[in-house]
Amino acid sequence: MVTVPSERPTGTPQDAADNPARISTTATLAGRPRVLSGVQPSADSLHLGNYVGALRNWVRMQDENDCIFFIADMHSITVPQGPAELVNRTRVTAAQYIAAGIDPERSTMLVQSHVPEHAQLAWVLNCITGYGEAARMTQFKDKSAKQGNDATTVGLFTYPVLMAADILVYQSNLVPVGEDQRQHLELTRNLAQRFNTRFGETFTVPEPKIMRETAKIYDLQRPTAKMSKSADSDNGLIRLLDPAKKNAKKIKSAVTDDGTEIRFDRDEKPGIANLLTIYSAMTDRPVAEIVAEYEGKMYGHLKVGLAEVVNEALDPIQKRAQELLDDPAELDRILARGAEKGREIAATTLAEVHEKVGFLPPQA
Repeated sequence: MVTVPSERPTGTPQDAADNPARISTTATLAGRPRVLSGVQPSADSLHLGNYVGALRNWVRMQDENDCIFFIADMHSITVPQGPAELVNRTRVTAAQYIAAGIDPERSTMLVQSHVPEHAQLAWVLNCITGYGEAARMTQFKDKSAKQGNDATTVGLFTYPVLMAADILVYQSNLVPVGEDQRQHLELTRNLAQRFNTRFGETFTVPEPKIMRETAKIYDLQRPTAKMSKSADSDNGLIRLLDPAKKNAKKIKSAVTDDGTEIRFDRDEKPGIANLLTIYSAMTDRPVAEIVAEYEGKMYGHLKVGLAEVVNEALDPIQKRAQELLDDPAELDRILARGAEKGREIAATTLAEVHEKVGFLPPQA
């Protein structure tokens, strides 16, 4: 559930931001729509694509929405994780959320596994999800093909159902999605509608929140592939917590294109277009203005300038994240408060679901 730019294809739900009447009237904080999103703690640092495509948009959403941002540690174990490493990465991810501008006082920030209702609702949803429906998920087919049958787990197969539970347990109105998650959100909507039809109105049917103005950041070494922590080489990633010298070296080694003219052309000059996109995203300046500034200059000049603006933007994030990581007890308290707030919503939803499906309620 990470925001990336995309255009809405024919036949998919309209962006709820364009049609507020479709937003559920479910009670949220001060009557505002509830937004839910999160990323996995499966790397030692988030990368620039996460920051530009997700975190910065989340920060802006806090002003007008009731936001829940979670760290998807349960999703991360669909592939092997070292236990101590996962604990550390979960805290590191939380620290980066806050350092980038997520305010735990204005938004609910929590760790997925701290709210057991995620998994409990996922089981109920598993039981109304068709096998063929789950097997058609494109990400599962792609990832299982790469991993092979022996390494592919049932958890990876049911990953989209857990994602549906993440969304529905909080009665989320809006979900920031990119093209790679659109199919999963469609499954979530289908499951919500199916449950509501079979058992009575229970779930808010979420709408996609498409951030059309968000820049899409590509790999520095493969500028036709999006920047991703699963990339074949680390050289194409700009990590938020990497030292300035390391990020500068990666930028200066970025793949460029034939010729010497600095201009934006995604098809003919994908490498330069990517560098210009990053420059624009980190400075909030139009690409055309940057192109004009570097008219007549060489690719190397653009790379040096880009390294400076990237490191200038990341420096305060790195310092704030380190302050938080130096006091893990306080960071854990922030996450505990978030889990408590999240459970107030999730427990209410789950109790209603259990009643609707006919589970005998436990006695106090």
